[in-house]
Amino acid sequence: MLCTIFIIPCSEAAEKGQGNGLHVGFYGLRCPNAEQIVADVVSKAVEADQKLPAAFIRLFSHDCFVKGCDASILLDTTPSHEPVEMQSPANVGIRGLEVIDEIKARLEAECPETVSCADILAFAAREAVALSGLPRHKVPAGRRDSRTSRATDVTLPAPATPFDEIIDYFGRRGMSSDEMVVLSGAHSIGAAHCSFFDYRLYNYDQTQAQDPALDLFYAADLSQQCPAPNTLPEAEAKNRVVDFDPITPLVLDNQYYANLMQGKALLQSDQALVTDPRTSAMVMKMAASADSWTRRFVRAMIKMGGINVLTGEHGEIRKNCRAFN
Repeated sequence: MLCTIFIIPCSEAAEKGQGNGLHVGFYGLRCPNAEQIVADVVSKAVEADQKLPAAFIRLFSHDCFVKGCDASILLDTTPSHEPVEMQSPANVGIRGLEVIDEIKARLEAECPETVSCADILAFAAREAVALSGLPRHKVPAGRRDSRTSRATDVTLPAPATPFDEIIDYFGRRGMSSDEMVVLSGAHSIGAAHCSFFDYRLYNYDQTQAQDPALDLFYAADLSQQCPAPNTLPEAEAKNRVVDFDPITPLVLDNQYYANLMQGKALLQSDQALVTDPRTSAMVMKMAASADSWTRRFVRAMIKMGGINVLTGEHGEIRKNCRAFN
């Protein structure tokens, strides 16, 4: 039995979502064209915007790591009328929502009230991975949608969060430090606003203006792309972004780990992966083997997709991903 289209041995439990009620082919009878519809819409969107795959992976992970893979990140409002997850500062700049809306509209026309928004996010992330150069893998499905979403629940680690707290954050969601390192490889695509890392260039700490972990030539290049704060007009500064991986910015690969080892990590939290002894060995392993990282990355994505899912009679199948029924 295979967990994915490329060869990854697995148990029957893994094929069925590791006992969480999810399984591959969930919509085979209910809505047989569901996964193909998601693939078609995502592919068309990525043709128009090659940076979208990173957005879909971010959307899926930011949903799963808050209170589970339940599409709570998509809600514009909830019965409690509290500020929703999307209003959290951690979700500033989230993209791809209009593509999710289009997928949902297509699926409602094909199979009304059948495919959950939570599964749409999982399928869209899988397509993003495949369109970024990795083999297309099978996704266990059967998630249902939450009716709650609170900005106060969003406690995602920030780039300057202490590393102990980041490890603990992943651990409390059932992800090991090795899996954290592997999933961080998603930063081989995508970009970050200058405000997420420019303190490493100009205001690192009380004794050093620049983070000594940064490669000097890389830091000089970043300084050209992100001038010191308050030197650009506010609107222009807000729109400045830098690719995570300057070498292969549109390809999911293990170049990210080579960059870390060379002091070329954009975010401080990424650089910590190679400087902390609890994770540095794993970084070196992932840098040494593209095949090993690919297999581990897909496994970790599947595992992440099973965090605190709603199944069976729990939750609902939204008709509109941005609103509860």
